[in-house]
Amino acid sequence: MDTKQVVADFEDWREVVAQAVELLQQGEVVALPTETVYGLAADAFNAEAVAKIFEVKERPSFDPLIVHIGHKRDLDTIAEIPEELDEIVDQLVEAYWPGPLTLVLPKRPEIPDIVTAGLPTVAVRMSSHEVMRAVAKELPIAAPSANRYGRISPTSADAVMEELGGKIPLIVDGGACRDGLESTIIAPEMTDKGPVLRLLRPGPIAREDLRKIAKVIKPRRKKEDHIEAPGQMESHYAPTTPLLLVEKGGSFVPEEGKRYGLLSYRGEGNSSLVDLTDWAEIEMMSPGKGKLAEGGVRLFYCLRKLDAAGLDLIVAESVSETGVGVAIMDRLRRAASATLK
Repeated sequence: MDTKQVVADFEDWREVVAQAVELLQQGEVVALPTETVYGLAADAFNAEAVAKIFEVKERPSFDPLIVHIGHKRDLDTIAEIPEELDEIVDQLVEAYWPGPLTLVLPKRPEIPDIVTAGLPTVAVRMSSHEVMRAVAKELPIAAPSANRYGRISPTSADAVMEELGGKIPLIVDGGACRDGLESTIIAPEMTDKGPVLRLLRPGPIAREDLRKIAKVIKPRRKKEDHIEAPGQMESHYAPTTPLLLVEKGGSFVPEEGKRYGLLSYRGEGNSSLVDLTDWAEIEMMSPGKGKLAEGGVRLFYCLRKLDAAGLDLIVAESVSETGVGVAIMDRLRRAASATLK
């Protein structure tokens, strides 16, 4: 299959959206930009089309997908919100939609089971990227990240082409992703003490921000527990090159004759490993600025560059687990876990 890559620029992005919508209505899958990462999209109500997502990505059927909508009012066509959650869901939607927040809610029966991996809940969000929103206004979109399953998420159209070129008909190039990390996923619940937000996946919207609306709790998952939302696999977001995450108190001892690459936060400071050895490649997530938000935007880009450098090992420095740093460390730990396997 020939994969067409089309730029959705200021002048003709609506024409490109129309191309994507036509293919989606025909039951095809296409790659679309969001503010987080690029997504591999299908009509959320077309089970056969959604099955193509799993086939193209080689994604296991037990891992649910996120449904993207174009209007806040469309939420009621995807989810059945319990009356006791109406107020907290309204607050979250008003505060963070459109944006990188995914809500896990009881699903409507019309949603195919393949979308939710047979779960009674559905993950839903409204992207702030004008291309994804315009497409989702025409039909609800099921869309995980547009990469091979378990690998580095794509934050550019070229990265999607590297991953899925020849497997899908269209990639819509909407530029580099603004946030660079997958959405924050929460499940609102009502308890005897009031509403709580179960944090299922950290992302660009930090726990500190969500606490302004309700108490945030992080569920303790066991290996035998069922996956409730995307991004919960122990091994995920991994380069093909082995990756070692050096956390506080950890160490790395280089071996003679091996090529090592360093994923550094700032490239300097007491926690930096820059001077430890003669690195073959160094990529800095926040060069000279030390901003966690910038680190989040550049994380997957830097990992891809190091993965393409022919290294024996990628060594990653840890970052402070505050704000978006929680999401960065979540991705790095899962990537390192894939190496251990």
